[in-house]
Amino acid sequence: MSDHDVLIVGGGPVGTALALALRGSGLALGLLEPRAPRAAADSRPIALSHGSRLILERLGVWEGLAGATPIERIHVSQRGGFGRVGLDARQAHVPALGYVLDYGELAGALARALDAGGGAHLIRATAGALEGRTEEAVVRFADGSGRASAALLAVADGGALPVARQRVRDYGQAAVTARVSCSVPHRNVAYERFTPEGPLALLPTGRALALVWTTAPERARQLCELDEAGFLAELQKGFGSRLGSFTAAGTRSWYPLALKIADHIAEPRTVVVGNAAQTLHPVAGQGLNLGLRDAWELASLVRHCDRVRIGAPELVRAYTARRRLDRGGGIFITDTLVRLFSNESTALKLARGAGLAALGAFPPARDFVARRMIFGARG
Repeated sequence: MSDHDVLIVGGGPVGTALALALRGSGLALGLLEPRAPRAAADSRPIALSHGSRLILERLGVWEGLAGATPIERIHVSQRGGFGRVGLDARQAHVPALGYVLDYGELAGALARALDAGGGAHLIRATAGALEGRTEEAVVRFADGSGRASAALLAVADGGALPVARQRVRDYGQAAVTARVSCSVPHRNVAYERFTPEGPLALLPTGRALALVWTTAPERARQLCELDEAGFLAELQKGFGSRLGSFTAAGTRSWYPLALKIADHIAEPRTVVVGNAAQTLHPVAGQGLNLGLRDAWELASLVRHCDRVRIGAPELVRAYTARRRLDRGGGIFITDTLVRLFSNESTALKLARGAGLAALGAFPPARDFVARRMIFGARG
């Protein structure tokens, strides 16, 4: 007999959300995570869609995220070219298009909710080997101290041992993140500005802005090494004066960007969710939102499955089929945006401008895009 009905590998936001979504189901749940939840000091900015807010409300977590700043409008443009489009929460009939907060705040709130309600057996160990068998899935611990088994293994840790072949596309880009201030109030508007180096996003967070600036890795390193005045001057050149002058910048960091796709998101008694299934470019902020939908859909299938059929081939196939459209759409949109907009082709610049102008002038198309960004393929 297996140790658990469902064993989740990875205690980040997606893995913890999956555990919370299955709590109260009467199932034996396990959560394998070697470290305590990331502290609230992890200030990487994340943008949660309104659809993700609805999931977090159902999990009883949203009320604890007091620091989330709503995005009421999104302004999309390209540097040095015509064409722009504005997305508005009122036109999309939602209170906000999204919400900006720190990764650490979300991870901490999810972990506290799980600790307060219990329901999952916490295993402090690192996965050393994963085995999907006909009768059960097994995780062997990296230090050789033991193993754990489950009827269904859900891998939610993008850094865990791969359970499927991966396709990787190195974008040759890196993202610089920082908190910045400017002389003009942001008024809860998020900006996505496409440049030849890559997209430059400014997201409202409190009274400041969270910057996610895509550029070449060497330039990213150089930007992080500049003094504050030098960095602000470069940002001003990159973004322009729509928000007046940039006046302050906090601690900067950078990380390389690549697209990673698991060729098969399900194996015998094993499924992968979140970053373990797909790691996306940060453009349009789809990665974590897609992962939360992965967790919610999997939990729904498991809850409506007879206990003896958890992990059976039909459940694994059903999860794969149910996530195919949403997952494929998220991958396609982000990858296409990066490849179409991260270049200096004159012909493409004109085509991009025409496309943005047409999207802004045709409300049904604009609202279709907004709802897909908010709710995914089922929006």
